[in-house]
This record gives sequence, C-alpha cells and structure tokens, in this order.
Amino acid sequence: MRLAFLALLVCGAAQAHDIITTPITWSREISRIVFHKCASCHRPRGSAFSLITYKEARPWVVAIREETLRRTMPPWGAVKGFGDFRNDEALTPEEIELIVNWSEGGVPEGDAKDLPELPKFPEAPQTNGIGQVAVNGTLKLTKPFRLDGLMPRKVLAGASFQITAELPDGSIEPLLWLKDYKDAFAHPFLYRKPITLPAGTVIKGVPQGASVSLLPVR
Repeated sequence: MRLAFLALLVCGAAQAHDIITTPITWSREISRIVFHKCASCHRPRGSAFSLITYKEARPWVVAIREETLRRTMPPWGAVKGFGDFRNDEALTPEEIELIVNWSEGGVPEGDAKDLPELPKFPEAPQTNGIGQVAVNGTLKLTKPFRLDGLMPRKVLAGASFQITAELPDGSIEPLLWLKDYKDAFAHPFLYRKPITLPAGTVIKGVPQGASVSLLPVR
C-alpha cells in the first residue's frame, strides 16, 4: 500500500470485537498478505505508516477492510489480465475475502510461531532514463527492444487507456491497461518475463499529450 490513509482511516480505528468467530489470524494469513502486498510502503522508514506488526495494524482494521473492498489500496492501477507483472501488488479476490472475514470475525492475532519472516525490501528499480524510449501517441520502433516494463510519466488524472504492441507479423501484444489514473499509479509496471519487440513494432494506445516510457532490460 503506497499512500497514507486519509481521514476516513483515522475514523476507522475502532476497537476489537469481543467475540472471535473466525479461524483466520494475523500470524498465519493476514501478515503474509500485508508483508507481500503492503509492506513496500507501510513499514518503518517507508512512505506510509507501518503495518508490519499486529499492534501497528490493529487500530486500522476497519479502514483496511473498507479500502481493500473499494480496491483503492494497494494503489496498483493496472487492469488484471492485460499484461503480466512481477510487481503486481493488487489484492486477489481471495486475499480480500480473508481480510474481510478476519476484520469481521474479531481480528484474532494468533500464535507468534505462525508468523513468517519479516520481508526484505530491495532497492527501488532504476528508472533514470538510460536506454528508455518515450512514447507520446503512436511510436514505431526502428530497432529491436527488450521490454522490461512501462513507466507512466505524464498522464492526466482519471485517464483510462490500453497500450498495445503491434508486431510486424500482425500479432498484438497487450502491454498495459491503465484505468482511472491517479498520481499513486506513477510507478514502474514490470513484466514477469521480458517482452522482445522486433524492429517495426508499433506501440499504440498512449493518448496525445500523455507520455509513457518503455523500460529496457538491464
């Protein structure tokens, strides 16, 4: 989860239910979701308040449930199934169901022995412009390009568009579908496997006035 929760979240800091009605616990299920999908920002010295421990997460449980149900947290931005990204932090329906059931079932902490190891936080991927190709509108590649991902550079708030690559043989490669764009989506979208784009490939779908960078494999 990348941005600090707003006033709604402060209001959501409710007290725990007195009765435990779910077998789902922080130690066994919820911590793993948080570590994998939220802790890149919600951690000590991260870009938002920490949710690494049960004690830190417990006051925000109502807000966490509401924001995940709205799919506003984590703020991923890409439509699932249109491109396959290794850094996809969007919650799955199963993960959302676990969070909801846990939050409505008494928010049990569970046994400390079930906790996973604390996550390690790699350095953010470099997007310093070296080797990148800017796309403004339609672009035809004049030489082969090994595509590691895409980086929105200039996109209007609320914009939605699909970026595709039309290969010389006529086949279409879906690259990225941004929906209802927000500033929180200004991060790299990195593919699970690099995509080889031959010379003559046409990148389509970036609106006039917008700018998206093609990130090379390093």
